[in-house]
Amino acid sequence: MVETVGEAVAEAILSLLACALLGALALIAYLSWSFSPPLTLAGAGLLALALSHGARSTFRGPGKGRGRRGLAAVTSFAFLLTAATAVFLMFYATGCGCL
Repeated sequence: MVETVGEAVAEAILSLLACALLGALALIAYLSWSFSPPLTLAGAGLLALALSHGARSTFRGPGKGRGRRGLAAVTSFAFLLTAATAVFLMFYATGCGCL
């Protein structure tokens, strides 16, 4: 009984967190667009470029005897963080009712 209640509470907390994160992302997009649409598009393009570089360096891997350094390490981390956030939102934000 205690385990079932604990799971229900944890599910509710995760759903609430996902809804808050989704709302914050939507607010950031709205505020940046209302501030400057061209700057928002330029920022989105730079973010897409950085994430694509991170995906390429993550899935391609470093060369022989070399680890990820500098820009490749940063963009790989950003890509993995974005992918983990997307998976989290996919599983928990779909049932929050705010969509």
